[in-house]
Amino acid sequence: MDFFLKENMDVLFGDVLSLTKDKEYIFLNLECAITESPHSIKKIGPCLKAPYQTAKIIKNLGVTLVGLSNNHVFDYGKKGAEDTIKALDDSQIEHTGFGMNYEDSRKNFVMKNRNEKVAVLAVCEHEYSYALADRMGSRPFDPYDTLDDIREAKRNAEKVVVIYHGGKEYSPYPSPRLHKQCHAMATAGADVILCQHSHCIGGYEKYKHSHILYGQGNFLFTRHNHPIDIRKNALAVVYDTISNEMAFTPLITTKTGVTLAKDEQREHILSLFKTYTLSLQDGTWKQGWEEFCRNEKPNYLKIFRQENTEDTPGFDAMFAHYLDCEAHTDVLKESFPSSHLTNEI
Repeated sequence: MDFFLKENMDVLFGDVLSLTKDKEYIFLNLECAITESPHSIKKIGPCLKAPYQTAKIIKNLGVTLVGLSNNHVFDYGKKGAEDTIKALDDSQIEHTGFGMNYEDSRKNFVMKNRNEKVAVLAVCEHEYSYALADRMGSRPFDPYDTLDDIREAKRNAEKVVVIYHGGKEYSPYPSPRLHKQCHAMATAGADVILCQHSHCIGGYEKYKHSHILYGQGNFLFTRHNHPIDIRKNALAVVYDTISNEMAFTPLITTKTGVTLAKDEQREHILSLFKTYTLSLQDGTWKQGWEEFCRNEKPNYLKIFRQENTEDTPGFDAMFAHYLDCEAHTDVLKESFPSSHLTNEI
């Protein structure tokens, strides 16, 4: 926090600053509220916020567009969201993926460069922050509207980039639903689909004309007390809209910021990335997902086997949360298959 308050770019980003030079557009997912409000919402999981100086740091990093479609931007309610937008506006940073209601949130951001238009759609799964018909929030993914939005964007722009905030935390493999959903978005016209939220690196595939990355990891998330080491890894993505080429640079979160991965760390990240990527080519990603769900099943059973009565404090909220969020229902459906899957006539 001190380095943010002091706006110490060299300590926070160091050699990563070399990545942001000479880029026409730089996108960053802001997975927190920029606010001093003490009033957090009721939710399962942490409420995240950052100091006002964060917007200036983002600007100094070279970021031109911030995504606000994620499960933490509304952690401090309307006040926190309003403060976030004001901070970004004060630093003259463009933002997308948030609106005063559901329809307003569906506005695309269009980049214009070299006589080319690039439409950016930032969407998220249904977890706390998403907009409603009569309430502000992040732009949620909808299996009907979002595909229509992608098709419409493709009619008006040369390239379409979808930032998809979803997928199960710590799973390097997509669920079958997410895998099929990304293919559907590609078919609808998305040239790039970047999945975030899993807090770990996933695999990459080229499907038809589209680039799909099932997990970028964490760019700057300095909670080092977490036991899962993969949470410290990330991939910076560079996309050339003219050549349609994509490149990946491994990053490491440190105790003070983020740095380019080097030597053994770099090779380790690239080796994992290659393994997950190959699994998408040979089909073994499905076995990886099934094994992940087998390991997760005891955690879900622990919750559902407590005294599941209407008076159980917090149980209703937990149960509703799992029903609402696509990533959780993906694990539940894999872990608890219906008898229809085993019935034979």
